[in-house]
Amino acid sequence: MADALLSASLQLLFDRLASPAFINFLGRQNHIDELLSELKRKLLVVHKVLDDAEVKQFSNPNVKNWLVHVKDVVYDAEDLLDEIATDALRCKVEAADSQIGGTHKAWKWNKFSAWVKAPFATQSMESRVNGMIEKLVSIAQEKVGLGLKEGGGEKLSPRSSISTSLEDESLVFGRDEIQKEMADWLLSDNATGDNMEVMSIVGMGGSGKTTLARLLYNDDRVKEHFHLKAWVCVSTEFLLIKVTKSFLEEIGSKTDSDNLNKLQLELKDQLSNKKFLLVLDDVWDLKPRDWEGWDMEPSDGEGWDRLRTPLLAAAQGSKIVVTSRNESIATTMRAVQTRHLGQLSPQNCWRLFEKLAFEDRDSNAFLELEPIGRQIVDKCQGLPLAVKALGRLLHSKVEKREWENVLNSEIWHLRSGPEILPSLRLSYHHLSLPLKHCFAYCSIFPRNHEFDKEKLILLWMAEGLLHPQLSDRRRMEEIGESYFDELLAKSFFQKSIRKKGSCFVMHDLIHELAQHVSGDFCARVEDDDKVPKVSEKTRHFLYFKTDYDQMVAFKKFEAITKAQSLHTFLDVKPSQYEPSYILSKRVLQDILPKMRCLPCCRCENIK
Repeated sequence: MADALLSASLQLLFDRLASPAFINFLGRQNHIDELLSELKRKLLVVHKVLDDAEVKQFSNPNVKNWLVHVKDVVYDAEDLLDEIATDALRCKVEAADSQIGGTHKAWKWNKFSAWVKAPFATQSMESRVNGMIEKLVSIAQEKVGLGLKEGGGEKLSPRSSISTSLEDESLVFGRDEIQKEMADWLLSDNATGDNMEVMSIVGMGGSGKTTLARLLYNDDRVKEHFHLKAWVCVSTEFLLIKVTKSFLEEIGSKTDSDNLNKLQLELKDQLSNKKFLLVLDDVWDLKPRDWEGWDMEPSDGEGWDRLRTPLLAAAQGSKIVVTSRNESIATTMRAVQTRHLGQLSPQNCWRLFEKLAFEDRDSNAFLELEPIGRQIVDKCQGLPLAVKALGRLLHSKVEKREWENVLNSEIWHLRSGPEILPSLRLSYHHLSLPLKHCFAYCSIFPRNHEFDKEKLILLWMAEGLLHPQLSDRRRMEEIGESYFDELLAKSFFQKSIRKKGSCFVMHDLIHELAQHVSGDFCARVEDDDKVPKVSEKTRHFLYFKTDYDQMVAFKKFEAITKAQSLHTFLDVKPSQYEPSYILSKRVLQDILPKMRCLPCCRCENIK
């Protein structure tokens, strides 16, 4: 995961180092230009092993620490380039001012210029670049000992996303109503009059999409209703030839051909005038990755159109059920209905946990362990996958002490570690680089914080996290909105239940994932009784006022003096109805002015 943030940052660094304006400015300082070229070479050496480091960080804490060191150097390089850009702007303004003339105006500008120029002195710049190069040399040497390989390195195992149509119905709770409604739809005539209709099941990883699809697929009435049934697990790459062959094999027509035209003709013949049910499970996108017949890169819509063409030969009443974390898949496939799977109720979560954890147990053990078990289930936030994992874990533990250890484990509060659900790690892994950056930034918010869509987009803009393509003529706000909407469609954000409008939240497990990605680079104060943990690596700081005391002491913010490269300083209230507060003047006079890299400072709740 960390490689994504680094890759995005590194690519931006490389682009800036190669820009004509940057080269032009450094043309007068050959030595600095040579040092920055050397820095770029060292960064490229590290960049080559980031993909491998991403996978290994979850099983090797030393790799995780290595990535933190790399990220720190990259952020320092970003800050240096920002300062160089400021210096270039200063020179440009000075040159323009000297041409215009004006003694008084020139005196005022030179006074300001002297203050700005001090941090960017050539000697200081050289020493900082040399320091970065030395760190990168050490980091590059460490990659050998860690066994990091260039290129892709280890890949996420495809086995984690393989599904079958079999399901233990005794482990399904709380989906009776939606299951009945979907089964009725499968057995009905197509309302649109088309031969084939699509229904989508959308939800975050682990919410039970595949489980529900399995129940429908194995329903006795459904089995009798359709002439042909097929279950195809699509997974992270949409391979058109593979999906077509899998469909044929499922309906009993195995073939060794890889010719798409022959495969589709065969599929059309097999489906002709027959009513079929097709489940496309775990669809991430619909762009074909295994067919070279396109003049240019195909869109999702073109991929779906190519897949559905032979299916149109089927009899009226044919159905497709697709499961996905991305709601845009349903739009592309023109689904007539989309079912959003929310959280299980506390009652149904407990029934599922009880089935797994207490099966074949002595009744006395149940009485002793039930109160602890209910508290553990509450921590699962209604996610069936989490409930199942803990239920199966605790089934093998018979001592009350063991259950209490799970309940009180620090893992519930850790900001990193391999406890992140694999399904959520996989969801994050397949985001684009800019989206990974924007999502990681959201770890600055407290758990269960309801954030406003427009304000978050403005924060992304201030941090420079929005990266339009060269041909993209949209406004930055529109680009930010497209980023937000994609994260929402892929279940990283959820609509707030309590508030209407543009308020959103992150599920606890998603929030933990964001914290894991950001590491020590985000810090915040959530409790007035605690001083925040801030290090020199901290780039983003948020103050979340949780009480009604209108005075905020200086000691709450004194720790951020360690973060000399702070980029974000925000204050947030739990509710718009809570009063504003009075911030110590020492924060505004003694701390914030020293933050030389602070593009984003918002203190809207301060009197």
